[in-house]
Amino acid sequence: MAHTRAGSGGDGIELDDVLDDEVGGLDETDDPQLLAPAPTRWVRRTAIEMIVSGLLGLYTCFVLSIEAWHLAANPTATFSCDISSVISCGTVARTWQAQLLGFPNAFLGILFESVVLTISVAVLAGVRFPRWFMLGAQALYTIGLLFALWLFTQSYFVIHALCPWCLLITFTTTLVWAGLTRFNVREGNLALPGSAGAGARRFVASGNDWFVTGAFCVVLLAMIVIRYGAGLLG
Repeated sequence: MAHTRAGSGGDGIELDDVLDDEVGGLDETDDPQLLAPAPTRWVRRTAIEMIVSGLLGLYTCFVLSIEAWHLAANPTATFSCDISSVISCGTVARTWQAQLLGFPNAFLGILFESVVLTISVAVLAGVRFPRWFMLGAQALYTIGLLFALWLFTQSYFVIHALCPWCLLITFTTTLVWAGLTRFNVREGNLALPGSAGAGARRFVASGNDWFVTGAFCVVLLAMIVIRYGAGLLG
């Protein structure tokens, strides 16, 4: 069962109560600050970042779900995002990849985003979930990220058309996954063996993981511009 963060005087944390559960597998010689649970301010900032990205993703999934219903009622329907032969929601929505499991992929997106939003809001409120729960959430959302990236590669290499809403989902899913991973690494839920664990926690605590996330998003954008260029607008 989830339990609230222990502490006194605002951001203080009772390490004795949580150390065994949170830092299993970390080297005893690690910096004590890295062994401690993340500061409350850092946790809240990470939760807010995940909430904002998750809300954008959830809104996008609802939009795509509505478009799927319209398309089911009228297979020849056109959408406001059918801008060109390259930027075309309708083209992507009519492919088998858009309904891989027999129903619109957006329905899965609603599930994934709802789960991670619930967790993010709870974390923002000060709730601490057990390690097994956070690892389960990590595994679930990793599947969601891999699915979103697979859909991107299908649009990019196979369908040769891009859906703006689907692209937004790709980016928001990446940001949410990065936030969840950042949190789990910093809190010791994802504990790498030996010195790698301390190195990962130090890397995240310093904010360097943001550069990796940003670079990944830039690479995706560069791929789109390089391949399609002027065709994006008409």
